[in-house]
Amino acid sequence: MRVNQHLAILIAVGILGALCGRTVSGGEFTGDYSKLSGVIIPGFASTQLRAWSILDCPYSPLDFNPLDLVWLDTTKLLSAVNCWLKCMFLDPYNQTDHPECKSRPDSGLSAITELDPGYITGPLSSVWKEWIKWCIEFGIEANAIIAVPYDWRLPPSMLEERDLYFHKLKLTLETALKLRGGPSLVFGHSLGNLVFRYFLEWLKLEIAPKHYHEWLDKHIHAYFAVGPPLLGSLEALKASLFGNTFGLPLSEGTARLMFNSFASSLWMMPLSKYCRADSPYWNHFGGGFRKGRHTYQCEEREDYSGWPTNIVNIEIPSTRGVDAYPSVTDVAQANLSSMECGFPIQLSFSAREVSDGTLFKAIEDYDPDSKRLLYQLQKSYHSDPVLNPLTPWDRPPIKNVFCIYGIDLRTEVGYYFAPSGKPYPDNWIITDVIYEVEGSLYSRSGNLVEGNPGAASGDETVPYNSLALCKDWLGPKVNITRAPQPEHDGSDVQVELNVVHQDEVDIVPNMTRSPRVKYITYYEDSESIPGKRTAVWELDKANHRNIVRSPALMRELWLQMWHDINPNAKSKFVTKAKRGPLRNDDCYWDYGKARCAWPEYCEYRYVFGDVHLGQSCRLKNSLADTLSHYL
Repeated sequence: MRVNQHLAILIAVGILGALCGRTVSGGEFTGDYSKLSGVIIPGFASTQLRAWSILDCPYSPLDFNPLDLVWLDTTKLLSAVNCWLKCMFLDPYNQTDHPECKSRPDSGLSAITELDPGYITGPLSSVWKEWIKWCIEFGIEANAIIAVPYDWRLPPSMLEERDLYFHKLKLTLETALKLRGGPSLVFGHSLGNLVFRYFLEWLKLEIAPKHYHEWLDKHIHAYFAVGPPLLGSLEALKASLFGNTFGLPLSEGTARLMFNSFASSLWMMPLSKYCRADSPYWNHFGGGFRKGRHTYQCEEREDYSGWPTNIVNIEIPSTRGVDAYPSVTDVAQANLSSMECGFPIQLSFSAREVSDGTLFKAIEDYDPDSKRLLYQLQKSYHSDPVLNPLTPWDRPPIKNVFCIYGIDLRTEVGYYFAPSGKPYPDNWIITDVIYEVEGSLYSRSGNLVEGNPGAASGDETVPYNSLALCKDWLGPKVNITRAPQPEHDGSDVQVELNVVHQDEVDIVPNMTRSPRVKYITYYEDSESIPGKRTAVWELDKANHRNIVRSPALMRELWLQMWHDINPNAKSKFVTKAKRGPLRNDDCYWDYGKARCAWPEYCEYRYVFGDVHLGQSCRLKNSLADTLSHYL
């Protein structure tokens, strides 16, 4: 019997899409994937910004005209850096544009694929391009994937106030439902996850309480949080006090000035695991809602606020004359009475003391940026009328939640700062760095450091404790599976079933590792919250910025979404027993055996134009037959 049906799947953010209008032979698919949509919320600095002004740049042949690329145009950055900075900077207090130039986020998928398109710069600035290519290869419809770029320089409240971003995101999800006939798969990366969290809280004030969960279930099928900085990232703090060039041809001081002009810089600051704020949502319906009045309470625990060590160790200078900060010599003398013998005092600060402003208050007399940071910290975060973003995130009220991140890369978890003797903005230097490395803490010089390291290390940008907070979202019992990232026959798959999950205690599997193999460790609900399903995937050696281009991640997302919709699925999650090639590109020539590798899936089939043996290795079965192995 021959069956012609639509096979569609939506892969949010590049692998989530809808595989529609394809006739499949050799297998039967009864799930209608064509109704799904995918919504991509990119991370920090992952959206193009375009000029919305006419700016004449003296001493340069390149000017800025409306719709010219600003972020990221390396040509203009190199040839007209002062003009470029005018288009990038925001007023640090009110977040308005520079008087001579304004920039706005681009729209559509092109805004998030390559930041600086070009033969050389394109691959170097590629973000989502590989994901889109993967979608196209599987026949995904053009209207099935929707990007929702935003101005990543703004704090959450300003995104709505200036651009109505959260209104637009709500309309996007509602339009996708009408267009496709089914709910969306939301995919957030890095800062995009914090944006989505704010949207969920903002939505509570837009929808009647009794319809809130109904709206979510109707419009969102699953949420994929990739690389979520749930407790912040130290790179934000480093960029604020020292400067982070992000690989651009800028000095650290200039990069610091630019970064601190963005109020979003505080959105990613390290925060305590034990601090909570009242809910403006319930205050509003209880009649006690007052803008800018929140209760912010923290539990006092002797474990560095849930971090491996103190975040910042900083020397307060004993003098503030020309030798220390030539640009701030007019600052009044204060607090010198605590200085003994004129020696500097070293102060240590935990994550809580960073997020509540204690750090910036302590250095306010020694650093001009501290006043501006304290102002934005209070205005845009602790007094935000919707949500205090500098608090831990409980499990989102979405039916299906997948938290995905990389582990076991060397990641910064602490800094030692000291006065540099140079003018602001170069007035601090980093004298030492504390790294977490696969369950241990080391200084930059290689010395072992005491603290509370996690079971693993982070993804090179976000520490492990910040990423793994989402393990708290899992149910009381968890099934754990560890499998190789590449295609495998199942011989190296390890499973632990019904592992008891204790609140606020990390889940550490009792499993082995081969030193030459990169694994994915899956933590999946065995017993879950009624009506909910949660999974956490840890990818060995997956870099924070490049994880969205990981073939292993794209494959797993594809298989999970196909499994979810297929009515013949026998379990809550797709099987991990084995992984074979899904695409022709996954087949290759095995020179040791003089044949195509994976003969169960691949065969030698020459097509005119093939230039080497590997190109002639292609899938022998239809996609339907291949996917039937994963039910």
